[in-house]
Amino acid sequence: MTFLDKEYREIITKAVCGKGRKFTKDTHTITPSHRPTSILGCWVINHLYHAKKKSEDTVIISGSYDINVWYSYNDNTKTEVITERVEYTDVVPLSVKDDNCINDEYDIIAKVLQQPNCLECMISDKGGSITVDIEREFVVQIIGETKICVKVKPNWKSDDEEDDFMWDYEMTDDEAEDIRPDFIHHKHKD
Repeated sequence: MTFLDKEYREIITKAVCGKGRKFTKDTHTITPSHRPTSILGCWVINHLYHAKKKSEDTVIISGSYDINVWYSYNDNTKTEVITERVEYTDVVPLSVKDDNCINDEYDIIAKVLQQPNCLECMISDKGGSITVDIEREFVVQIIGETKICVKVKPNWKSDDEEDDFMWDYEMTDDEAEDIRPDFIHHKHKD
């Protein structure tokens, strides 16, 4: 078969050319203005991020969020909320890559699977600072132009019962998630 065969066509289309996922757990140390007696609450807000492609194998996600810690001091007689802005950089490796992308122009989609969230907030052993454990998780997709080859069916008729059945079939979201883009094995060039 050649790609100039009458039965086949090459189609250039945008498709997912790479995917990656990254779970991160960070520990931050916050030093309040008063020596804390107890932790009353901790929450993370104002999460902002953007993604860019670093190399053929990785995407960089740069972001920031505010950690708010409500704590008591002066032997639990007074309270205060301290806020600290945290910046981070996550390197997301691409676990799925299509080496057949046509050019180097990509769109990057980064979705948060787990917003930054406080796992644990405690007073440090020396008592003058607060330690906060934060988790977050991202999934990224690289959208680029690629070429696919399709077989043309020149004698196709719309009134064919079998073909009509195929047009009535709808794919569910669960079925779409089960599609494996790596089912075609690439031959390596020597």
